[in-house]
Amino acid sequence: MNQFIQKYYDTSIPSLGSGGAVKVLSPATVANVVCGFDILGFALNEPNDEFTISLSDEKGVTIINDDAYDLPLDPEKNVSGAALLALLEETPDIKGFHFISKKKIKPGSGIGSSAASAAGAVVAANHLLNNRFTKEDLVRFAMFGEKVASGVKHADNIAPAIYGGVTLIRSIFPLDIVSIDAPELHVTVVHPQIEVRTSDARQILKQRVLLKDAIKQWGNIAGLVAGFIKHDYDLIGRSLEDVIIEPVRSILIPGFDDVKKKCKEAGALGGGISGSGPSIFMLSRNEVIARAVESVMKEVYENIGLAYHTHVTTINQQGVKLL
Repeated sequence: MNQFIQKYYDTSIPSLGSGGAVKVLSPATVANVVCGFDILGFALNEPNDEFTISLSDEKGVTIINDDAYDLPLDPEKNVSGAALLALLEETPDIKGFHFISKKKIKPGSGIGSSAASAAGAVVAANHLLNNRFTKEDLVRFAMFGEKVASGVKHADNIAPAIYGGVTLIRSIFPLDIVSIDAPELHVTVVHPQIEVRTSDARQILKQRVLLKDAIKQWGNIAGLVAGFIKHDYDLIGRSLEDVIIEPVRSILIPGFDDVKKKCKEAGALGGGISGSGPSIFMLSRNEVIARAVESVMKEVYENIGLAYHTHVTTINQQGVKLL
């Protein structure tokens, strides 16, 4: 076994620095929120990934996967590793990190698996470093992980994972992140057991948009943000419409139109594709409706004969949590 393979496949714990070890829970997230492509997102209370990080006397990042997903161990090809390498560029006093990944958010599920990995890694590292970096700094580092995953630095999953709650990415360069107060909402998610790669889902998007569609989309984005701030459920429901991205991406998700129609009939405010899919999310006023929506989702996929997982949860106001 050559030295490179030996370094990244050795599961022994390297000697630790004085910082000990930190364990965190990193949340799943819903990005886009129907009409807010690349600019809106919110964190979920379930599911979560679990990560443990410690300082290392070895230079760079050593990764161990304590799960079934067999993600790359080379840190430059791993979303957590890339985020930590970016952080290390600005911490010359630190040699490296030892990182243990226990993922429960399935890669390619559309609920921010790569963002959970990148955000969890940098938040945990920041705790080891006595919180020397701001949340905005951490988003900036974690975006290097998103670039590994999708080829693009985007923050609509990263920001809510780190800040918690609902976030608006007003700008990427420079970063301008706005936390949005939102009413209590229940979230139902169904994950059909197929994979839609973020990079593939981006490639099929139209590169030009009609002005009339852009105007309609801008109105929906503004209405959704206003609905959150005003705690106006009806306005939220009316604004959960996407005339640009969803019509293209929904063709990749079996049963999408049926799920959306029947969930709204069951009382959901609305919803759509979570991130790039294949997961579909719906927002509801209360848990009773959210559970009814879950039943509808199950019925659709049982009729199709496609395996699925569901989650009924709420918006996570904290983001990555220290254990």
